[in-house]
Amino acid sequence: MGFDSKFLWGVSSSGFQFEMGYPSGEGVDANTDWFIWVHDKENIRRGVVSGDFPENGVNYWSLYAKDHEIARKLGLNAYRIGLEWSRIFPKSTAAVEVGVERASDGNISSINLDDKALEALEKLADRNALDHYRLIVKDLRMKGFKVFVCLNHFTLPLWIHNPITARATRLKHGPKGWLDETTVVEFAKYAAYVAYRLGDIIDCWATFNEPMAVCEAGYMLPESGFPPGVSSFRAVKKTAKNLAVAHARAYDAIKKFDTFRADDDSPTPAWVGLIHNVIPAQPLRAGGKIDADAARFMDNLHNQFFPRAAAEGWLDENFNGVKEKSEVKGYLVQHLDWLGVNYYTRFVIRGKSNLLARLFAGIPAIPEIVSNYGFGCQPNSVSAAGKPTSDMGWEIYPEGLLEALKAMAVFGKPLYVTENGVADAEDKLRPKFLEEHVAVLEKAVNEEKLDVRGYFHWALTDNYEWAKGFKMKFGLYAVDLETKRRIPRKSAKTYQRIIEKSKI
Repeated sequence: MGFDSKFLWGVSSSGFQFEMGYPSGEGVDANTDWFIWVHDKENIRRGVVSGDFPENGVNYWSLYAKDHEIARKLGLNAYRIGLEWSRIFPKSTAAVEVGVERASDGNISSINLDDKALEALEKLADRNALDHYRLIVKDLRMKGFKVFVCLNHFTLPLWIHNPITARATRLKHGPKGWLDETTVVEFAKYAAYVAYRLGDIIDCWATFNEPMAVCEAGYMLPESGFPPGVSSFRAVKKTAKNLAVAHARAYDAIKKFDTFRADDDSPTPAWVGLIHNVIPAQPLRAGGKIDADAARFMDNLHNQFFPRAAAEGWLDENFNGVKEKSEVKGYLVQHLDWLGVNYYTRFVIRGKSNLLARLFAGIPAIPEIVSNYGFGCQPNSVSAAGKPTSDMGWEIYPEGLLEALKAMAVFGKPLYVTENGVADAEDKLRPKFLEEHVAVLEKAVNEEKLDVRGYFHWALTDNYEWAKGFKMKFGLYAVDLETKRRIPRKSAKTYQRIIEKSKI
């Protein structure tokens, strides 16, 4: 296969989904919005969440060395992990004073974090949790992995976001998470402290995983099972803006406090990126203007908004896709060193004409996601395009990976496929899924000459799949949740063979 010898082959994981599951209850982090959300009796009764609990999970928190050894034997040379904000700061950091400056538009343009602020954060941090993360990263480094660390993968400390209160009051009371601009400041403090304490062993940082999923699933798609489950397009706009500003301010903080180059081959001591789920939006009817307009709106909202803000400084707050001079923000521009692409499947879009939406929101056509394509299929069936579908009901559409990578390549940053995988308990689809997606990746690298530098499969082991619980199996290894034993699936060998061939 035509991959450079420096190409990274890895797996991805996140804290909440993998960490918990120690039989005695040690290592359980009950201090997050997601923890109380999936335990909420109303959510369970209504079927919003599965009724499975993360404290019964795969226990990466204790068994990390075993998982790292499994990954090493597969031939991997990279590993992506996530930190839990709530573990490091279980109590509020709001009392720690920092300087906040605002631009003429009212948005936060800079946050002055100094040594005094770090000293105050030190007193509030859970040093045991921080030391444990240090052990995890050092074990990965000792085993020869390039380590990528993501600061935030959906979950928020309960002192930042109480989704039950937010839902009950229709977003009037909280704490309200990313709907509240104070979260931008607190996130910058967290980023600064972690960079200061772990920067000597970490070079590759991601601020967020899939920030648009937080906005869309939490405030536009209550059926998704994401907190707080309140439908409000105004909230989508506000959280998207706050997350974009938070990314830039965290980028600044990491750059300031991580000044130690941990790996000789790292471009800078702090190489700061963003992990973005890219979903190609395709019109149902080729040549149909209303479908094409709706697909463009969906692409602009979901795929383009966040990387545009981070790379170009374009904060398209009205989501109309028209770049106005006043929307380009100097306090956001060039806050991106690399871009991670999470790819699973596509959207197929039908447009609906709506005069009010056109007049008051500037939306040319209301997008409607067409069922039996992409994410909208029946599980374990065949899509309208004749493609197989996963246990999750997601259409397997490998050619969309190339479309996703080409769409993100326009920002001129090195790319990584930071997630790609399939829910497949019986492991019938995964071997072919891997082969087909890596073949598309090879085309992207060798024919399209895209600057793609690595592929991270989701995931090494089965995990806690958010509102779906343990029912969806994404792992190369199954996990017996009683004994925590890792059981290889045949697709693990497939991935191992792909990596071996890439080195020839």
